[in-house]
Amino acid sequence: MNQLQALKQLTTVVADTGDFRQMAQFQPQDATTNPSLILKAVQQSGYAPLLADTVARHRGRPLDELADRLLVRFGCEILALIPGRVSTEVDARLSFDEDATYARAERLVELYQAAGVPIERVLIKIASTWEGIRAAERLERRGIRCNLTLLFSFCQAVACGHAKVQLISPFVGRIYDWHKKQAGSRWDEAAMAGAHDPGVQSVARIFNHYKRLGWSTQIMGASFRNLGQITALAGCDLLTISPELLAGLAASDAPLARRLDAEAARNLEWQPVQYDEPAFRLALNQDAMATEKLAEGIRAFIADTEKLEALLAG
Repeated sequence: MNQLQALKQLTTVVADTGDFRQMAQFQPQDATTNPSLILKAVQQSGYAPLLADTVARHRGRPLDELADRLLVRFGCEILALIPGRVSTEVDARLSFDEDATYARAERLVELYQAAGVPIERVLIKIASTWEGIRAAERLERRGIRCNLTLLFSFCQAVACGHAKVQLISPFVGRIYDWHKKQAGSRWDEAAMAGAHDPGVQSVARIFNHYKRLGWSTQIMGASFRNLGQITALAGCDLLTISPELLAGLAASDAPLARRLDAEAARNLEWQPVQYDEPAFRLALNQDAMATEKLAEGIRAFIADTEKLEALLAG
């Protein structure tokens, strides 16, 4: 049994890509996309026809609608290859507008339903800002399941759990990147690997808190930089993994053990925590890593959304 097969026995494996032809060989349960991944895909010759066809079918429509239609088109292609769900992202420019996020999520779901996709096969990805979490809470009450992304801090995770969202995506690799950059020449890669990796520790803390309190929100580790980060989180509810790292797991036959255990977490001493809006904003502000990576992530998704719209306009 290779490591990918072993991981699938402990964790739901999700493909993190817009390259749906590449993902099929790994047989993931679910898949996640974002504007950066879709932009990367449509710049490949094999996917360019999807962009051209979307424009041809809906010529004259606003660019933001064309972009949503392209995201949904990719989502439909992905769903034809996997048994589970696909995550599709709301425009990051709406990250601080609760009502606009809610409305855009509704439009994405309507586009999927018009294509014959059942609502339960779609997760709407929303940035884990205060406004994004509030929009997701409203959407969940309507039966629209959400994946809260760009999550870097404990306060974001706690707020999402109280909002009873379907799923959160803590970003392991970007947390690791920040701490490595801050340490500079003092960074010891071997000493900070596996369970000592700051991104891994962040997910483990969230996992233990959720399971100790019996929260139903699923935790999906994301944004991995190496195989060690993935294997250190074996047992997490879900892990979304790039095709390159999926291939690395498939090529390895090293033993893989469960690292996160929900039953063990239920026996931990743990104090419930809750954040109202002022407390949330203060906690996020006091976490320099989370504040910087959240802002950086939103800016990057906005930049790639605008590049995608430029291709659609062209």
